[in-house]
Amino acid sequence: MAGNLTFTMIKPDAVRANNIGNILQMINEAGFKIKAMKYTRLTETQAGQFYEVHKERPFYGELVDFMSSGPIVAAILEKDNAVEDFRTLIGATNPAEATKGTIRKKYASSIGENAVHGSDSDENANIEGNFFFSKLERF
Repeated sequence: MAGNLTFTMIKPDAVRANNIGNILQMINEAGFKIKAMKYTRLTETQAGQFYEVHKERPFYGELVDFMSSGPIVAAILEKDNAVEDFRTLIGATNPAEATKGTIRKKYASSIGENAVHGSDSDENANIEGNFFFSKLERF
Protein backbone atom coordinates (compact mmCIF):
# COMPACT_ATOMS: atom_id res chain seq x y z
CA MET A 1 0.00 0.00 0.00
CA ALA A 2 1.32 3.43 -0.95
CA GLY A 3 1.96 5.87 1.86
CA ASN A 4 0.66 9.37 2.26
CA LEU A 5 3.95 11.17 3.04
CA THR A 6 6.93 12.13 0.92
CA PHE A 7 9.98 14.32 1.32
CA THR A 8 11.29 17.07 -0.93
CA MET A 9 14.05 19.63 -1.06
CA ILE A 10 14.04 22.73 -3.21
CA LYS A 11 17.69 22.68 -4.24
CA PRO A 12 20.23 25.54 -4.20
CA ASP A 13 19.81 26.32 -7.92
CA ALA A 14 16.07 26.87 -7.59
CA VAL A 15 16.54 28.91 -4.39
CA ARG A 16 19.16 31.11 -6.13
CA ALA A 17 16.81 31.59 -9.08
CA ASN A 18 14.05 32.82 -6.73
CA ASN A 19 11.72 29.91 -7.53
CA ILE A 20 10.75 28.85 -4.01
CA GLY A 21 7.30 30.45 -4.21
CA ASN A 22 6.59 29.14 -7.72
CA ILE A 23 7.54 25.59 -6.76
CA LEU A 24 5.54 25.69 -3.51
CA GLN A 25 2.54 26.95 -5.48
CA MET A 26 2.81 23.99 -7.87
CA ILE A 27 3.05 21.63 -4.89
CA ASN A 28 -0.06 23.16 -3.28
CA GLU A 29 -2.02 23.19 -6.54
CA ALA A 30 -1.23 19.47 -7.00
CA GLY A 31 -3.04 18.76 -3.72
CA PHE A 32 -0.08 18.28 -1.37
CA LYS A 33 -0.26 19.59 2.18
CA ILE A 34 2.93 20.77 3.85
CA LYS A 35 3.42 18.90 7.13
CA ALA A 36 6.88 20.32 7.93
CA MET A 37 9.11 22.85 6.20
CA LYS A 38 12.37 24.70 6.84
CA TYR A 39 14.78 26.99 5.04
CA THR A 40 18.31 25.84 5.85
CA ARG A 41 21.75 25.19 4.44
CA LEU A 42 23.48 21.82 4.43
CA THR A 43 27.12 21.58 5.41
CA GLU A 44 29.30 19.36 3.21
CA THR A 45 29.18 16.72 5.94
CA GLN A 46 25.38 16.82 6.13
CA ALA A 47 25.02 16.69 2.33
CA GLY A 48 27.41 13.75 2.27
CA GLN A 49 25.37 11.93 4.90
CA PHE A 50 22.07 12.64 3.15
CA TYR A 51 23.34 11.36 -0.21
CA GLU A 52 25.48 8.54 1.25
CA VAL A 53 23.53 6.02 -0.85
CA HIS A 54 25.32 7.51 -3.90
CA LYS A 55 28.80 7.50 -2.33
CA GLU A 56 30.27 5.05 -4.86
CA ARG A 57 28.86 6.86 -7.88
CA PRO A 58 31.09 9.18 -9.93
CA PHE A 59 28.83 12.21 -9.39
CA TYR A 60 28.80 11.97 -5.57
CA GLY A 61 31.45 14.66 -4.94
CA GLU A 62 29.81 17.13 -7.31
CA LEU A 63 26.41 16.40 -5.75
CA VAL A 64 27.71 17.06 -2.22
CA ASP A 65 29.41 20.28 -3.36
CA PHE A 66 26.27 21.46 -5.13
CA MET A 67 23.88 20.62 -2.30
CA SER A 68 26.06 22.47 0.22
CA SER A 69 26.56 25.50 -2.08
CA GLY A 70 23.58 27.47 -0.82
CA PRO A 71 20.32 27.35 1.10
CA ILE A 72 17.63 24.75 0.46
CA VAL A 73 14.01 24.34 1.48
CA ALA A 74 13.25 20.94 3.02
CA ALA A 75 9.65 19.76 3.39
CA ILE A 76 7.51 16.80 4.28
CA LEU A 77 4.42 16.62 2.09
CA GLU A 78 1.15 14.76 2.57
CA LYS A 79 -1.22 13.36 -0.03
CA ASP A 80 -2.60 9.93 -0.88
CA ASN A 81 -0.01 8.07 -2.98
CA ALA A 82 2.44 10.86 -2.09
CA VAL A 83 5.73 9.43 -3.39
CA GLU A 84 4.45 8.41 -6.81
CA ASP A 85 2.32 11.54 -7.30
CA PHE A 86 5.21 13.81 -6.31
CA ARG A 87 7.64 12.01 -8.63
CA THR A 88 5.13 12.64 -11.43
CA LEU A 89 4.86 16.32 -10.46
CA ILE A 90 8.62 16.90 -10.44
CA GLY A 91 9.33 15.08 -13.71
CA ALA A 92 12.40 13.29 -15.05
CA THR A 93 15.83 13.97 -13.51
CA ASN A 94 16.97 15.37 -16.85
CA PRO A 95 14.82 18.45 -17.49
CA ALA A 96 15.21 17.95 -21.24
CA GLU A 97 13.31 14.66 -20.82
CA ALA A 98 10.78 15.96 -18.28
CA THR A 99 7.13 16.25 -19.24
CA LYS A 100 5.78 19.72 -19.99
CA GLY A 101 4.28 21.33 -16.89
CA THR A 102 6.48 19.47 -14.39
CA ILE A 103 8.63 21.30 -11.86
CA ARG A 104 11.89 20.21 -13.47
CA LYS A 105 10.73 21.11 -16.97
CA LYS A 106 9.88 24.61 -15.73
CA TYR A 107 12.68 25.30 -13.25
CA ALA A 108 15.64 22.92 -13.71
CA SER A 109 18.62 23.80 -15.87
CA SER A 110 20.45 20.45 -16.07
CA ILE A 111 20.62 16.90 -14.72
CA GLY A 112 22.93 18.13 -11.96
CA GLU A 113 20.98 21.27 -11.13
CA ASN A 114 17.47 19.91 -11.34
CA ALA A 115 15.61 22.22 -8.93
CA VAL A 116 14.08 19.65 -6.56
CA HIS A 117 14.67 16.36 -4.80
CA GLY A 118 11.83 13.90 -4.33
CA SER A 119 11.88 10.65 -2.37
CA ASP A 120 11.84 7.52 -4.51
CA SER A 121 10.05 5.23 -2.04
CA ASP A 122 7.92 5.33 1.10
CA GLU A 123 10.88 3.95 3.07
CA ASN A 124 13.23 6.67 1.82
CA ALA A 125 10.60 9.37 2.40
CA ASN A 126 10.55 8.35 6.06
CA ILE A 127 14.37 8.22 6.33
CA GLU A 128 14.80 11.56 4.55
CA GLY A 129 12.07 13.29 6.54
CA ASN A 130 13.66 12.07 9.78
CA PHE A 131 17.03 13.44 8.63
CA PHE A 132 15.65 16.99 8.67
CA PHE A 133 12.71 17.05 11.08
CA SER A 134 12.00 16.03 14.66
CA LYS A 135 8.48 14.93 15.67
CA LEU A 136 7.99 18.39 17.23
CA GLU A 137 8.51 20.08 13.84
CA ARG A 138 5.71 18.15 12.08
CA PHE A 139 2.13 19.30 11.91
